[in-house]
Amino acid sequence: MLDTLMSHIISLLWLLCRHCSILIGFWNAGKSTLTDSLVAAAGIIAQEVAGDVKMTDTRQDEAERGITIKSTGISLYYEMPEGDLKNFKGEREGNEFLINLIDSPGHVDFSSEVTAALRITDGALVVVDCVEGVCVQTETVLRQALGERVKPVLAVNKMDRCFLELNLDPEEAYLTFQRVVESANVIMATYEDALLGDVQGYPEKGTVAFSAGLHGWGFTLTNFANMYASKFGVDEE
Repeated sequence: MLDTLMSHIISLLWLLCRHCSILIGFWNAGKSTLTDSLVAAAGIIAQEVAGDVKMTDTRQDEAERGITIKSTGISLYYEMPEGDLKNFKGEREGNEFLINLIDSPGHVDFSSEVTAALRITDGALVVVDCVEGVCVQTETVLRQALGERVKPVLAVNKMDRCFLELNLDPEEAYLTFQRVVESANVIMATYEDALLGDVQGYPEKGTVAFSAGLHGWGFTLTNFANMYASKFGVDEE
């Protein structure tokens, strides 16, 4: 499952950047836990402790308060299966990827850390709690990224909450995820920049990931399209 999560997150990041990317979002969206799962998928820590270690929360006060205070970077090496790259349209050399990932604070008091980190990154992974949705601080950091001309992609996180905590039926869950994506797109649609191009997230194009960082799984709609196309012998489109 961690390999699948890593594949989809790497695919998203590689759509935007070549060297460095940042996780941004509200302070309780699960950025550090998602980072732990990505670190585990890269083989740096064990899968069993992902979510508890908080590799990027290195300060004592961060551990005591349970929040990220300083932006912290980590390099992740990953070799993607050829099947996950067959629809990749960008330039690449082989199947080996090195992503320099920065886990940034989500609390409003530490917005300067986000601004500083954005200025050395190529792309931003906007992590949103699927239940809480797009919060005020989510909008703030998203506007910060767009203001710095850092193109964002969206990760709808904590999907396990919909099923294990709220017990939503499929229709309610779908409407919840749709609302999150639309709320983020409303903000991104206000920015028109010829250099950035269209910055909105489109699940059907694979530019939105759905994940549960704590449990180490994630997917994109293109993943399901590939699966059903091979199962029923139809075209992915």
